[in-house]
Amino acid sequence: MMFRWLKNYMPRGLYWRAALILLLPFLALQIIVSVVFIQRHFEDVTRQMTENQMVVIEHVLDVIDDEGLEIAQFTAGDPLNIDVARAADAPSVDRKLWYDISGITIINRLRRAFDVQAIDLTTNRRVILYLNDRGQDFRVEFPRRTVSARNPHQLLVLMVLTGLFMSLISFAFLRNQLRPIKRLARASEAFGRGRVEDYSPSGAVEVRAAGNAFLDMRNRIERQIEQRTLLLSGVSHDLRTPLTRLQLGLAMMPDDAEVKDLRSDVDDMRQMIDAFLEFAREGAEDEPVPTDVIDLVNDAVDMCETSDNPVTRIIPDTSVSVAVRPTAIKRAVGNLVSNGLKYGTNVRVSIIIHGRSVVIRIEDDGPGIPASDRAAAVRPFTRLDAARNQNQGGSVGLGLAIVTDIARQHGGSLSLSKSSDLGGLRADLVLAR
Repeated sequence: MMFRWLKNYMPRGLYWRAALILLLPFLALQIIVSVVFIQRHFEDVTRQMTENQMVVIEHVLDVIDDEGLEIAQFTAGDPLNIDVARAADAPSVDRKLWYDISGITIINRLRRAFDVQAIDLTTNRRVILYLNDRGQDFRVEFPRRTVSARNPHQLLVLMVLTGLFMSLISFAFLRNQLRPIKRLARASEAFGRGRVEDYSPSGAVEVRAAGNAFLDMRNRIERQIEQRTLLLSGVSHDLRTPLTRLQLGLAMMPDDAEVKDLRSDVDDMRQMIDAFLEFAREGAEDEPVPTDVIDLVNDAVDMCETSDNPVTRIIPDTSVSVAVRPTAIKRAVGNLVSNGLKYGTNVRVSIIIHGRSVVIRIEDDGPGIPASDRAAAVRPFTRLDAARNQNQGGSVGLGLAIVTDIARQHGGSLSLSKSSDLGGLRADLVLAR
């Protein structure tokens, strides 16, 4: 709970999350080892070497006090690689390079041992010490290697380069392990949109188990869809034969009130059978292909509107290519527009383009559907008295169910709400891009 805010800054993808799991321990290890190395090497070793050099400097200063500067330089300074000279003017402050970590220890130790005026560590590989000894100002210069380890950065560079190399190898193995998961995700997403992609389980044992489970699930769903299609098609086909005989028999009977009612009932039965067949055909007509949704919506609206019932269009003047089943999308939009024209007088069709989805919105000024009945309205064979009435020539309650089924086959959804402008029903057909 207390780390919930951290989720907003964490990567979303599995690859980068796994990479972060690899990088965090590596960075923590590098920091810990670097701190320990700096503490023990840059401070301890530098302090010991500086103290040794301090003894040498004190010896040279003692020789200068006893024998003079020129003799001391010849007898002690040159053999010990120390140059001592009179200091005319010394800098006012100590100087060192910004990245010189060991220079801090050198300056502190030298200032504790001598009356130091300034220390210059900016000269390449040399230390220049300005000090006062027994009332005299001296300039003492000696090699930097005598007070700090040579090339102290080598271990750090070696650690970083080795860590980066091992991280690259880890990334390569990680990418190879995540590739089967990404293939499984693509196959699942494609199947959710009504497409069947070739997929064979691979990778680790757990990923193979998930892949086999997905294949079993996909096969079961395909069998169920096939069985549903065959069942509805078979029932509807078998009902057509007795229905045709009834129509022929009624056509030969005199036109009285009872016969007209029977003919109306037979027509309603034929509409039911056509609706059953239409519902059974969904998902089995064509394969998804990249199609311009704008043109599909315009064609569907053109088929539904008439001069007496025009449809207002708010459609962008552009093209949006989405992998869809053109016939199914046309039927879905046509059903929604026809419902709007049937139960209202004003219908408006809008298309809203988002980054990963396209929303086809159909609004009308009809009675709408109460919020409590909207979930039931999209179920098959459901008729709502307020909006679907057989006396109005309605269907068997498959219109919205067909649209919902089409939306799900394309990885989208159908949502019903109240139109804020027109006051009737607002249907949003969402298609994933």
